[in-house]
Order: sequence, then structure tokens, then C-alpha cells
Amino acid sequence: MKILCLHSDYLKVRPTKKAIKDADQVEKKEFRSKEALVVFTAVEKGDEENPEMVIKNGIKEILEVYKQVKAKEIVIYPYVHLSPEPSSPAVAKEVLNGLVEGLKKQKVQKMPFGWYKAFEISVKGHPLSELSREIGARGEVPEAVEKENKLKSEWLVIGPNGKESRLKVGKEIEGFDFSNYPRFRKMVNYEISKLRKVEKEPPHIKLMKKMELVDYEEGSDPGNFRFFPKGRMIKSLIENFVTRKMKESGAMEVETPIMYDYEHPCLKSYLNRFPARQYTVRSPNKKLFLRFAACFGQFLILRDSNISYKSLPINLYEMTRYSFRVEQRGELAGLRRLRAFTMPDCHSICKDMDQAKEEMLRRFELSKIIQEGLELKGDLELAIRVVKEFYDKNRDFVKELVKRWGRPTLLEIWDKQFFYFVLKYEFNFVDALGKSACLTTDQIDVENGKNYEIKFTDKNNKEKYPIILHLSPSGAIERVMYALLEKACMESEKKENPTFPLWLSPTQVRLCPVNDSFIPYCEKIADGLKRENVRVDIDDRAESVQKKIRDSEMEWVPMAIVIGEKEKKSGKLAVRFRETGKVEDMKPEELVKKIRKETKKYPFAPLPLPRLLSKRPKFVG
Repeated sequence: MKILCLHSDYLKVRPTKKAIKDADQVEKKEFRSKEALVVFTAVEKGDEENPEMVIKNGIKEILEVYKQVKAKEIVIYPYVHLSPEPSSPAVAKEVLNGLVEGLKKQKVQKMPFGWYKAFEISVKGHPLSELSREIGARGEVPEAVEKENKLKSEWLVIGPNGKESRLKVGKEIEGFDFSNYPRFRKMVNYEISKLRKVEKEPPHIKLMKKMELVDYEEGSDPGNFRFFPKGRMIKSLIENFVTRKMKESGAMEVETPIMYDYEHPCLKSYLNRFPARQYTVRSPNKKLFLRFAACFGQFLILRDSNISYKSLPINLYEMTRYSFRVEQRGELAGLRRLRAFTMPDCHSICKDMDQAKEEMLRRFELSKIIQEGLELKGDLELAIRVVKEFYDKNRDFVKELVKRWGRPTLLEIWDKQFFYFVLKYEFNFVDALGKSACLTTDQIDVENGKNYEIKFTDKNNKEKYPIILHLSPSGAIERVMYALLEKACMESEKKENPTFPLWLSPTQVRLCPVNDSFIPYCEKIADGLKRENVRVDIDDRAESVQKKIRDSEMEWVPMAIVIGEKEKKSGKLAVRFRETGKVEDMKPEELVKKIRKETKKYPFAPLPLPRLLSKRPKFVG
């Protein structure tokens, strides 16, 4: 919305002729005002995304100018000519009437909407007498977030033995001895402070670029990334691993749309309760939003399904490529927090709370297995958020989660329910800057079964609403990559040699011929390793052996092998292991056996780049 604020000595307005069919019903009489702040107003197409926020922001801006100039009256003057892209008449009237309603504590009037008007105005000459403003459709803080921030929290630490330690929050957090849990202390400090803005660049950002995995895409919206071949391969393998684990556990994979009707009665209520910022788009006949989770599509599938209690629990799963949230710019931080991300999402439909708790425990163990497979389980800390009433009734269940975790856990108790869930747990990764990022999470949803009209038939042939669990078994795939890179950065600081898990390493074995004459022999070895599903490449560049080994170290290649006359004659390979720095003589079949043993439980993808390094483009720098 564009506004032009004029502090006037007087204003005279006379409606002459209706300009549109939906014009206000008024008499053709002259309207007058004195010592008024006249606000010429044009509601724009983009304001249709969130008229409520435009009204709220507009009221705030107008009042600020009104108080500055000390006017006696406010006049809202519809003036469509301020914008080349005006909104629909319906939205314009909604916004203009909303401004008047919100300003009613002052003396305010609105000039007729939808009319051609003759007017005469005398504008004062002081510095603030003419001010233009552009009012956005987005607020600094969404209403849902504001309400969330008003929730009162009680903080506890629960030990694996069930002991509760109440935390006292002041300059220092007191009530628990963190001396043996430095990483847990960092997570607790971060979660209680709720300071989400990033003031220093996380170290993984330089690393993801340097290793040619991921980079910003300036041609898109901030928080939308481009993945180069190596990064795309890693991302794809993680997606496949998580999906396979979920399907093996009995989840049924589905695929649903990425955009939904903003006015759909079920979806609209959910949008208002979820503290996220939506991307909105327009089709020829609908206002739509881009999903921020798989809930919408999966819930609509379940709403249209015939479900018996005998089938429960039912698990629907989707790898959402992509989900979208318009996070604040100051919160965006490389792969840690994005606006477009890939989220594995699994919803479980349960007949009652007892079944929901049993199913959550099963999925809790499954998530631990998945994080262990990603080599992150030992780097995570557990936090549980719960509504007080639920905790009082289900304290043993909460403590069972902590017992299964086996380490101290942060518990946040809300005084009342605001969200659709009464409990959620989070596996949190603490990065090199001491910031906590949620990976795995599951929630007990007690509202959306009814909101979406999802029903099942019980043993008495009566329809009932289910309890729903919302699980992301690994967290966003991009955030998993962030955690792996941040973990590597922290290992580097401890003088360790960081590596990706072998199954995720873009190149698992690099062959380094001492000169060009050994390239054909390297090709023969590489062909044999490729047949055994080993990602192998050849450094055929005109560089020294020392340079080739050093470059393989910089790329985190787990195994590098120098190929010369000795290797060709003996048929053995002197394998240099990056992680330990040790060199071990092995036959090719022994090397294959070792790689198979370490990667047999994981999906495989072929080499993402040309085998010969001389044939590769440089994507960054």
C-alpha cells in the first residue's frame, strides 16, 4: 500500500460520478475538514497477500505521522492513482475500512471509495507536511509468533534417572551442574535466550563453497540455494537413506502438491496457528500459499480416506522437495536456516493417546537409528516442549523418552496450550558458534484430526477423530548437511582430519599416477572398483604427486593411492587413509571388501563428476 500524507489547513471534497460498480453509497454533497492529516491511499495487488497485516502496519504508520504533525483530524482518501498495480476493489475497501476502524479513537473520516471526486486542498509548508510511505504486507513479527512469545515457560533439566532440576534463569542459568555437559549447556543457553539472529557467519558456509557443494543463488530469493554435482549427490543419498528407513519401518510414501488454496477452510485455520511466514502465489483464479510442511497434503489425503481402527496406526510419509518458509533475513544462515528446504515428513494416525504414546516411542527409536546412520547421534542434545496439563498427567511417559535418550534433557513446560500439539521433542545439533538447530522432531497433535475432518471407525462402528503425530525423522536434509559440515569444522579445530561418512563421500578412492604413463593402469583399476560400486576418480593433471595428495586431502577424499611402477608390478595398492593418516598395503579386492563393509547398509550413487580431474569444470571461484 502506498500512502501520501499531507498536513492540510483545509480539504474540500465533492463526489461527482461513480467510477466502479462497487462504489460506496453516498450523497453528492461536499465533505470538509480543517487542520487534518489527509492520507491519500492506494491499496496494491501485493497487499492481497495479507490485508490484515497491511491494516496493522498502516495504522501504526499513520498514527506516527499524525502525532508528529499534531493534526486535529485524519482523513483517509482513496487515491488509486498512486499505484500502477492496484488491488481488487474488495480488498481495497477491506483495507480502507480497516484503517478507519483502527483509527477510531482519533477523529477520522473516509472519503467516498469508487467515485470520481473534485477536491481542493491547502497544504501547510513545514518540513513534515508532505510525507510518502510504502506499507508492507508483512510484519516484523507474525501474530502467531507474538502469541508464542507471550507463553510463559518453566524450564527444567531431567536426568536419565528421572530426577528433575528446576532452572533459575538470570544472568546465569542456575539449578543444574553443567560442568560435565558443555555442549548441553550451550543448547540450554540458546534455547532459553531465544535469540535467533545470526551475527557471525557460520563456518560451514565457507566450507560448502570451497568444496563446491552448495552456493547462494543471487537470481532467486535469499535462502534458496543451488547445489553443485557433489552437493546434489550427498543430498540425494541422505534423502534416499532416510526414505528407505521410513519405508522399511512401515510408512507409506505419498506425494502431494507444493501449493494450496489460501481460503480453504481447513487450511486457513492451520495457517493462523502455525508461526511461519508463507510465500504466496496467484493462479488465474486463486490465491495460494507454498507449503511449509507435508501436513496439508497428507491431511487432505486422510480426510478423504476410509479408515478402520484395525488399520491404526497409519503412517504416511513424504520427502517434500520443497517446503517453504519466508524466514527473516537476519535469521538466514547458510544451510542452517533457509527459505526453501527438503523436509522428510511422516504423520501417524492413532486411535487414542495411549496408542500415540506407544507409536511415538517406536518412532523415537527409529529416529535414533537414522541419526546414528548419519553419524550425528552422538552430537545431538534432546529438548522436550510440553503443555503443563499434559505433563502433569503423562510425567512417566516424558521421563521414559529421557531414559531412552540416556543423557540430561532440557524440558520446557508451557503454562497453557497455544499450538496444535501438547508435546514435541527435538534432537538439537549445537554448531561451532554455539547455536542450536533442531534436526529430528516429533509432535503429539490433538487438534487437526477434527480441524481436517479426519475420521476413523472404532470397534463400535462409531466415527472418531484421531490423535496425529508429526515426525521429521532426520530434520531438513539441508540442515543435516549443515550439521555434518559444522561437525567437521569443530573437528578441524581439534587438529583432527574431518571426513564425510564414507557412503556420502563424493569420491571414495582417488588414484594418483606418478606420471601420464600410468594413467591407463589407473583406468583399469578404476574400472574394477566402479564395477563394485566404489566411487573412484583419477588425478591425471600435470602436477607433482605431493600436490595431488595435498589436493585430495583438501577435498576430504577418504582414500588416496599413488600408482607407480611398484604398484603395477606387485598388484598391491598403498592406500593412504585421510582420517588416520596411515598407509596400508592392500589388494584391490581387499579394498573393495573394506568399503563394502562400511557402506553396505547405505544407498549408493555413482561418481557425480567426470572420472578424470582434468575434465572437470570449476563451479566456484
